[in-house]
Amino acid sequence: MKRLLLPLLAGAGLWLAACSSIDSSASSTSLSDRLIAPGGVSTLLDMPRITAAVDSVPNRHGEVIGRAGIPIFWRAFDPGQYGVQYQYLAQAHDNGLPLETGLQVRVPTPFQPQAPRGTVVLLHGWMMNGDAMLPWSLQLAQSGYRVVTIDLRNHGHSGAGPSGYGTFESDDVIDVIDALQAKGEVQGPLYLFGVSYGAATALFTADKLGDRVTGVVAMESFANAGDAIRSMIPHLMSLQPTAWKAQAMAAYGRWRYGGQDINAVIAAASQRLDLDLDEVDVTRAVADTRACVLLLHGQNDAHVRVDQGRKLAAASDRVHYIELRGEDHITLPLRLDLLGGVVDDWLAHDAHVGGRCPSPELPAEADRLAMAAAVAARAG
Repeated sequence: MKRLLLPLLAGAGLWLAACSSIDSSASSTSLSDRLIAPGGVSTLLDMPRITAAVDSVPNRHGEVIGRAGIPIFWRAFDPGQYGVQYQYLAQAHDNGLPLETGLQVRVPTPFQPQAPRGTVVLLHGWMMNGDAMLPWSLQLAQSGYRVVTIDLRNHGHSGAGPSGYGTFESDDVIDVIDALQAKGEVQGPLYLFGVSYGAATALFTADKLGDRVTGVVAMESFANAGDAIRSMIPHLMSLQPTAWKAQAMAAYGRWRYGGQDINAVIAAASQRLDLDLDEVDVTRAVADTRACVLLLHGQNDAHVRVDQGRKLAAASDRVHYIELRGEDHITLPLRLDLLGGVVDDWLAHDAHVGGRCPSPELPAEADRLAMAAAVAARAG
């Protein structure tokens, strides 16, 4: 059995490291630059290890030139038995060092792909890529789904373009889905699964695709881009990692960006993107979508605060919301041990066939009172 230790982090939590890892010769000191494009791959990602892990399992890949002229990279995993075992490794994540997950894979030879019960499109977070979601890819593929990961624009193997906080990116995702459906890669019911920035993108995509999307799993999405930035940046600026390199980068980031007015920064980024970040409102997409939505948020999330998740939960009666005690923006995507079965059961529920939105199974860590209060807000 081959053991793969693979970082799987939510993208927003890596943002500060990226701010401070930019080439020191760069002339711009504007924080708005970092809102326009990620500024590179996070220093917390061990890309050689991730690449080796992906290369160890059967997959295929390609790219689609979207309507904006940007090449968008995709990778597909067929349903089948990968010999996957997963162990959640509890560890400190405030020290600036990469997090690891215990993913064990023993792919049988020869690998026998199965007929898909549906297709799940996985969308990653800010400064991440599709390959970093390998544990979820294999979890879902082993449950019978064809899994397609997409590198969003400005990430991974995809090309560069203006960041849209899910608005522009959702058009790219639709172009990839259309192209892959024409090739027979997208089969059966279509589900979208996004983390953080990718979750917002998934919700915008579902709204635009209407009845073509059966369900969306949205993990730690923001409700409004401007509001999320206003809460996230002060938190990231306050981090005090213990690893010396990360500590130096954090100090540099605070020195370079700490004195800038956040409202002015958002306004400058909005002007340059030709996109009002305060109008990037995911709640409207949730309210209008015809897909079922499984919304997941960690109660201790300080990057995209839990009130953002609660706003989304209150937007539509097609949402089922799970709020987990003790989990934050970094740990929640790692909790396949808690959420893998929940997601599998929800995707496969017979209620989807009848157009109804099934209730998910709830892990013991779910805060039922907080969830009920969020749902009650719909009537308020």
